Amino acid sequence: MTRTQATGTEVAALEKALYDALTPLASAMRARETGLPEQRMWDADPVDVTLSILHCWKLVDETVERLTANAARTAGSYGASYEQMGAAWGMTRQGARKKWPGAISRPTAAEPEPSTVVLFGGFAELYWEPSLSGWRWTGQGADGTRGETDGSLSFDAKEEAAAHAGAFLKEHLVERP
Repeated sequence: MTRTQATGTEVAALEKALYDALTPLASAMRARETGLPEQRMWDADPVDVTLSILHCWKLVDETVERLTANAARTAGSYGASYEQMGAAWGMTRQGARKKWPGAISRPTAAEPEPSTVVLFGGFAELYWEPSLSGWRWTGQGADGTRGETDGSLSFDAKEEAAAHAGAFLKEHLVERP
C-alpha cells in the first residue's frame, strides 16, 4: 500500500500545533521548577531555558511513542500484519516486529487431543494438562491395577507420557499359563 506524503503546508501546520501544545506544558513545568512568577520564569540562563524545553519535548516524544504503540496494537487487533505496519511507518516487517512486539496476537493453538494407548492387555489415556503445560496419563493394567502420572509431574512430549504409560502397562500384564 502506497502512503501519501504530507505537504509542506501540512507539516508546517503540524509543527505549529505541536509548539502550541508544548507552550502551556513548558510554562507550567518551568514555573514549578523555578518558583518564579509567570512573567519572569523564562528569565534565566539560556542553557537552562532550552534544557527545560528539551525536557518537555522528551515528554511529548514518550507520549507519541505510547500512542503509536497503542495504534499498532489496534491495527494488529483488526488484522494488520507487521509487514503492513512497517510499510505505514517506513520500515521493514522485522523492524515493525521489533518496535511493537506483541502488537499482533498469535492465535492460541488448540489444546492437543487426548489419545489412548492399548498394550499388554491394559490401556492408558494420554491427555494434555494445561495447568502444568505438559502431558500426563492415567490407565489400568490387564491385572486391574490403576495408575497415573505421579503427583505434579508432566511430560513435554506426548510420546514421553506414552512411554511411561507403556512401562506401567507392561508391569501390570496378566501372565497366561
